[in-house]
Amino acid sequence: MTRPITLALAAAMLATWPAGAAEPRTLPGVEDVYKSAAFVADPMPAIDAALAAARQSGKPVLLIMGTGGCHDSAWLANLIATDRFAPVRARYEIVYADIGMPHVRGLGRNPEVAKRFRFKIKGTPTVAILAADGRVLNRKAAPKWRNAASRSDDDIYNELMD
Repeated sequence: MTRPITLALAAAMLATWPAGAAEPRTLPGVEDVYKSAAFVADPMPAIDAALAAARQSGKPVLLIMGTGGCHDSAWLANLIATDRFAPVRARYEIVYADIGMPHVRGLGRNPEVAKRFRFKIKGTPTVAILAADGRVLNRKAAPKWRNAASRSDDDIYNELMD
């Protein structure tokens, strides 16, 4: 039989929690960092346009598959929009594809996006770096972004700029 956590035990556990961990993260000028309107409802034309632009510019495409209501997807979209991430925006042709949350039964949208790039979505966001011809350049790392809101800004910046 399990026992409920006592107030004293809860206080002791909270005392060992990392400083600031319980505080919500913020970004300058963003009211709700866990919501975003960046994700395109009909992403296939936007993906095609980004790939065409990549062929002209020589830049890779950063394809962020997620949804504006997913806290990790929204955090990443809002973070990339900050001044600090201007070099990231300059480095890539960026597309935010609204795929819903296909890892949750009944909440997926636009399954043709994942199918096109041969992804089985295990969480959102899934972040693919694409060559101008549509080849996925970071297949193993792409699904590892589903904890974006928990990652440090430096970690995210460094991974996108390496």
